[in-house]
Amino acid sequence: MIRSALLHRPESEYAYLEDSTHLVLRFRTAKNDISSVQALAGDTYLIDTGWYDHPYEMKNYLSTKDFDYWHVVIELNNRRASYAFIVTDNSGASLFFGDQGIFDDSHEVRAHANNYFRLPYFHEIDMVRTPEWVKSTVWYQIFPERFANGDKENDPAGVLTWDSDVHPTREDFYGGDLQGIIDHLDHLVDLGVNGLYLCPIFKAHSNHKYDTIDYLEIDPDFGDKETFRKLVQEAHKRGIKVMLDAVFNHMGDLSPQWQDVLDNGTNSRFANWFHVNKFPATYQETADFEQATDITYDTFAFTPHMPKLNTANPEVQKYLLHVATYWIDQFDIDAWRLDVANEVDHHFWREFAAACRSRKDDFYILGEIWHSSQSWLNGDQFDAVMNYAYTDAILDYFVFKKTDFSTLQDQINSQLVLYREPINEVQFNVLDSHDTPRLLTQANNNLALMQQTMAFTFIQPGVPCIYYGDEYAMTGAMDPDNRKPMVWNEAEQNTEQYQFVKELVEFRKAHHQLLSSGSISWSGDDQLLIFEREQNGVNITGYFNTSGTAQRVPAGNVLLQGQTKTNGTELEIAADGFVILGD
Repeated sequence: MIRSALLHRPESEYAYLEDSTHLVLRFRTAKNDISSVQALAGDTYLIDTGWYDHPYEMKNYLSTKDFDYWHVVIELNNRRASYAFIVTDNSGASLFFGDQGIFDDSHEVRAHANNYFRLPYFHEIDMVRTPEWVKSTVWYQIFPERFANGDKENDPAGVLTWDSDVHPTREDFYGGDLQGIIDHLDHLVDLGVNGLYLCPIFKAHSNHKYDTIDYLEIDPDFGDKETFRKLVQEAHKRGIKVMLDAVFNHMGDLSPQWQDVLDNGTNSRFANWFHVNKFPATYQETADFEQATDITYDTFAFTPHMPKLNTANPEVQKYLLHVATYWIDQFDIDAWRLDVANEVDHHFWREFAAACRSRKDDFYILGEIWHSSQSWLNGDQFDAVMNYAYTDAILDYFVFKKTDFSTLQDQINSQLVLYREPINEVQFNVLDSHDTPRLLTQANNNLALMQQTMAFTFIQPGVPCIYYGDEYAMTGAMDPDNRKPMVWNEAEQNTEQYQFVKELVEFRKAHHQLLSSGSISWSGDDQLLIFEREQNGVNITGYFNTSGTAQRVPAGNVLLQGQTKTNGTELEIAADGFVILGD
């Protein structure tokens, strides 16, 4: 037995409440090293009844290259628990794994109360709760300046002609606005999406609006508050939730607060709103507008036009929490997406989450974090993060051909065991966005490969997001080329892709419960990847041909397919094709 591989952490993703009486336990062992893991669990005050002689069998539910992960849900009606684990290796030798270490299994060890991990009381207020509505949501991300121009009267000076066959620069404006989004809400309804994620809409200097000037005003290029109110109301009428994007890590350098710092230095009432290391606040320009040297204040990256906010300052906290609740109270938004969330302190995010949830107890909070995020996903800060680690694993296997089947399985499963199941069910799964090249471009314009990759993503736990224009197979390299104006010219729209995305969204929404929380099974190889989801005896199985030559599988009830045809009693899947079968 490889004892160094044994792992459990109390009150973490390894031990958490499913509800007021059910405790979820997980345990880690070395891959293929252990034949069984049993949980001993019972009321802390009733250990003398010998409940430790009635173990609960744990299921080996996920594996990575190095580890097996075991899982069990235990009902304890007295709402308190002592628990430990009996680990048996392939030779039949058993050990007791508890709070005070590893021991040879014996009656004396089991009967000693202090050997057990404890959850002294099942406090429901400490449970990780995520909004139920998110599980049935398919999101659609819009970069507002490039989606649709609905009101030419608010166009900025020098606006360019709307044309899909363009390659915008970082400084170009095309006139996209909120009215343009309102005008095309029925496009979203027809597509089937029911969540609208908007990049920042607040007053800012740039076209991307991540350099906020005023968090309490709509950027005049986009319209006004009444237009935004109408957008939310019209979206809600159509069953579409609305998520706004906020940048609380930094402000734009044209904000009145930062301008006051520049004018008044240490005498500014906002001097402590930012991290100014040396007054006056200065920097040395470079050829790149977004890069500078010798900056005397902290910024986002090395961008002198985005000074970093001091969110430990009570005045800054009060201001930003007012912003957070203002758009909920006054406009009924349903979610916040938080830019550069990992560079803001945890204390502030706890205050932020409490403020938002005091307005709506099912409010969704999504953080932009590109790395492991356990510290933010314990129920007191975010519900989910933009799941870029998942994105990387999927793209590296399907699109870039950099990894093999076993690596994909290892990477996906490794992400799933990082978090509690309620978190996994609402993680935000993207394949492209305003921060990445478009999926079709990454797939070298191989539409079949794009569809295969999307289909695999849509059968994962978590909620999928479509980047505007992917339904028409838009292309685009890295920022700013990934932010082209939306293709509204019907002659340039890919109707085959549009129909596919409609069917994909319909499939996901129809099976969202199973796809959110059903079990996962992997099989197949680098020729034919097989990914199965199961819940309460209902199965969905996806077959993905990554071999380069046709593959055949037994015919079944086809829920969704790409590049697949019936061949007698079999289904023939072409290269880069897939089929999803179900009960």
